[in-house]
Amino acid sequence: MNTAELLVKCLENEGVKYIFGLPGEENLNILEALKNSSIQFITTRHEQGAAFMADVYGRLTGKAGVCLSTLGPGATNLMTGVADANLDGAPLVAITGQVGTDRMHIESHQYLDLVAMFSPVTKWNAQIVNPSNTQEIVRKAFKVAQQEKPGAVHIDLPENIAAMSVEGKPLHPDKREKSYSAYHSMTEAAVAISKAKNPLILVGNGAIRGNASDALTEFATQLNIPVASTFMGKGVIPYTHPLSLWTTGLQQRDYISCAFDETDLVIAVGYDLIEYSPKKWNPQGEIPIIHVGAKYAEIDSSYIPIAEIVGDISDSLNEILRRSERINKLSPNVSEIRKNMRSEYEEYGQDDGFPIKPQKLIYDLRQVMGAEDIVISDVGAHKMWIARHYHCDRPNTCLISNGFAAMGIAIPGAIAAKLVYPERKVVAATGDGGFMMNCQELETALRVGTAFVTLIFNDGGYGLIEWKQENHFGESSFIKFGNPDFVRFAESFGLKGYRVESAADLIPTLKEALVQDVPAVIDCPIDYRENTLFSQKSGGLSCSI
Repeated sequence: MNTAELLVKCLENEGVKYIFGLPGEENLNILEALKNSSIQFITTRHEQGAAFMADVYGRLTGKAGVCLSTLGPGATNLMTGVADANLDGAPLVAITGQVGTDRMHIESHQYLDLVAMFSPVTKWNAQIVNPSNTQEIVRKAFKVAQQEKPGAVHIDLPENIAAMSVEGKPLHPDKREKSYSAYHSMTEAAVAISKAKNPLILVGNGAIRGNASDALTEFATQLNIPVASTFMGKGVIPYTHPLSLWTTGLQQRDYISCAFDETDLVIAVGYDLIEYSPKKWNPQGEIPIIHVGAKYAEIDSSYIPIAEIVGDISDSLNEILRRSERINKLSPNVSEIRKNMRSEYEEYGQDDGFPIKPQKLIYDLRQVMGAEDIVISDVGAHKMWIARHYHCDRPNTCLISNGFAAMGIAIPGAIAAKLVYPERKVVAATGDGGFMMNCQELETALRVGTAFVTLIFNDGGYGLIEWKQENHFGESSFIKFGNPDFVRFAESFGLKGYRVESAADLIPTLKEALVQDVPAVIDCPIDYRENTLFSQKSGGLSCSI
């Protein structure tokens, strides 16, 4: 047995089902070992796509997604997806081929110090230089990637080490046991909650990773406390719940800003500062905060908790609830905020304008997607509208790249989502800019049998940057580009292609596309004049009720 074969046995031992990547000269031994493995190697069209697939696989399963590249340009292509997983808390193991150790001391073809290069975008990384250390390195990689806060790790395997003979066997994976919060901390939190007049829960992605949806919903319901979620916390509490204030995180004032203006206590549950900076909702650091999470809070002058409850989130919430005696009634402003949000949301249901307003597109998308179906949002102006208007009943049914905010994630992410949940409808929601960054992976989707819908918000430019430019300078520049015929583009791959030509077309087109047995692409012209209109409206938002 050589080192590459032992590596693959270790990956099997960790429960790896898929490896996403590209073949190369320096990873030939790994590919050869995979031929007789239970692991399915999915050949992608770009290493960035492979890393995004591993990223989303990790988010949806809680188990590290695995991606593979060769050295040099293959490894540098991998980095964007690796960084995205690391900042967004998705467990991922990246494996790179490398020149032999006998060539590292001299200038060598395609050689880069990959351990140094990946260090800033991973939790931990290592190069295998001794074959007998392989099983320890692999076991540590998965343990580090999957423990709180999850993230990316990297293993570098030189080609001469990969071919060396080795004896050994995989190490038994350890169980991730629950940790429990200190009683005195939970008591401190309960006392503060009982005294607060207008508490507000801010829930983030950690509550999804901790499977705390039921506990959070029960906690909020019993204590009558409204809940706002970050972009990455969507669905922890159903959006139809009367205490749900939907999503916060826009860089502009919105209805939910009124709840933060009024609150005298924020209970942050599974919240990570990278999801929505506390300087946006607590700029003076004056709002008292209770931190409930699997890890201690990051240091930030706008986020200094009066109590930190660190341990299993569900257990922590249940124990705080048991200790709390909250008798304060819900602020009437909460009902008014929900009324205003829902009224604005519903007004676009019958809008027949064309090109279609983003609010209308997302409203109709919500109508055709079931509670368990999945939307993967790319990054751009459409992401901001999806964050604000696409509401969720269940966790992990709307995935948004937010910590790193990397364009190009939607199509590779949808492939991973369909592999994990083949029975669910999956939509990759993307702008035309993001679409063209990884559209080649539609061939991968067809080849591996993942039939999902790619919905293109087509405005012929980088709409989010145009929005920012107009807000800052009153005009835009350098953001327009041309596009191919997306319908013919899809058909050239052997996919289904559709073009929306009126507002009335959208729902029937979505329904037809979602039942195809091959991937489908929908080209939908979008009216992004709504961006500036929203900025103008939010700038004049008054919280007086």
